[in-house]
Amino acid sequence: MADSPTNPYAEAGVDTAAGDLAVELMKSSVRATHGPEVLGGVGGFAGLFDASALLGYRRPLLASSTDGVGTKVAIAQAIDKHDTIGQDLVGMVVDDIVVVGAKPLFMTDYIACGRVVPERIADIVRGIAEACAATGTALVGGETAEHPGLLGPRDYDVAGAATGVVEADAVLGAERVHDGDAVIALASSGLHSNGYSLVRHIVANAGLAYGDNAADFGTTWGEALLEPTRLYTTPLLRLLEAVPEGIHSLSHVTGGGIAANLARVLPQGSWAEVDRSTWSPSPVFRVLADVSGTALTDTEGTWNLGIGFLAVVADAQKDAAIAAIRAEGIEAWQVATVHTGARPAGDFEVGAKGVDGGAVRLVGAYA
Repeated sequence: MADSPTNPYAEAGVDTAAGDLAVELMKSSVRATHGPEVLGGVGGFAGLFDASALLGYRRPLLASSTDGVGTKVAIAQAIDKHDTIGQDLVGMVVDDIVVVGAKPLFMTDYIACGRVVPERIADIVRGIAEACAATGTALVGGETAEHPGLLGPRDYDVAGAATGVVEADAVLGAERVHDGDAVIALASSGLHSNGYSLVRHIVANAGLAYGDNAADFGTTWGEALLEPTRLYTTPLLRLLEAVPEGIHSLSHVTGGGIAANLARVLPQGSWAEVDRSTWSPSPVFRVLADVSGTALTDTEGTWNLGIGFLAVVADAQKDAAIAAIRAEGIEAWQVATVHTGARPAGDFEVGAKGVDGGAVRLVGAYA
């Protein structure tokens, strides 16, 4: 009897059948993000988006962003929970687009893994699709790549890219900011997706396992640390409608912390002092700092410490802006005022990530 034919690709560790099954499992979630502007369905070599949707704009500018989730995925892998990582990805990518006042149009994702486990891939993509739907973003395509030998069987990484649109005369930025503008903080849901190398270092040094019970949180360490990134796009787009002309710039508080990210959206020569006494960092930050024996102030360049976004608003409209944000279910409060006069002595974060922006520092003690 002749031997059954072998599949050399499968022998090399790549399971194309598993990849096909993963696509079948994610199809319905992806299709749920598609409006009439999306053509071609799921599975094509390229996603199609009908650009005639832009004909109503006077001078449309396309905004684009790309990012990943970082080492937070290691915690998801450790406790085999993958249904929130997708929201983290959308938060990191799409929420960067709204910073310039743009409305997201579509997104693509990329998942690299050591071995395709269809149910796991479907969980990740389902999370991406649900977050895309919540932000009004069409998920028009993606790729899952199996890399045996480069990644372990349980390992994966995720990345994505998105495109949005904004009227040229409506772009938000430092050039709109004036002396006396109020800086409004929007509360985070926790760590979001930054500073996880420090988080994992703290957990490892404390001899903790992600499956261990964390009494402070009423859940396991892994589940507490996987709290998904809050999505700000839809609330902020509604804020721009509710307070027309009043929102001057926005800052997504990601890597680098509060001061560095606010400095990026302030004009050169301006400065702001963020008052720590206006809020109390979320328990997750305090517990991690206590476990590591670190002062919260020493983590300010790493974690968001309870502020996920900042809005620079005309002083006369700050109360309306705060009310509009709170109506979206997000706590908001004033943390600073922008000044353009002589800057006080002392150390400030001046610009960041290649941007010659304003100067920012945190002052006072946390509530």
